[in-house]
Amino acid sequence: MRIEQRLADLGLSLPDPPKLPPGTIVPFSFVRVHGNRALISGHGPLLSDGSLAEPLGKVGAEVTEEQGYLAARRTALAILSSLQRELGDLDRITAWVKVFGMVAVAPGFTGTLAVINGFSDVILELWGDRAGAHARSAVGLAELPFGIPVEIEGEVAIDDLR
Repeated sequence: MRIEQRLADLGLSLPDPPKLPPGTIVPFSFVRVHGNRALISGHGPLLSDGSLAEPLGKVGAEVTEEQGYLAARRTALAILSSLQRELGDLDRITAWVKVFGMVAVAPGFTGTLAVINGFSDVILELWGDRAGAHARSAVGLAELPFGIPVEIEGEVAIDDLR
């Protein structure tokens, strides 16, 4: 329970499972384990009760870069919550492999790297420079589901012997 203790030491807590808007159908798994890998579907920023966190909108218009950074941090916690439910123990994660960050952007906004740093900073704070290091993309898109400013997906290596 090393990672859970580190979360507590940092004053961070994992949100409840996502509460998606009524009528939303999700015919996929939030985390798909295959061998020693866990593939993580796109997640957005959540409040502690699992509801979508505000502000909603595009970074560079309705959402500031700093608010986008905080949304990426909240998205990291949402992903960790899904991983914990699927894996039973976040210490099973031996390495963060790949992260794909998407930012809903207003025309001309180019600070996607700084926004997705919010996610990377959480992972590095918890796993350190070795296991937390990951390949990453941070792209700007015209729209994201439900008007969220940030969506992130990824892949981790896991200990499949536990």
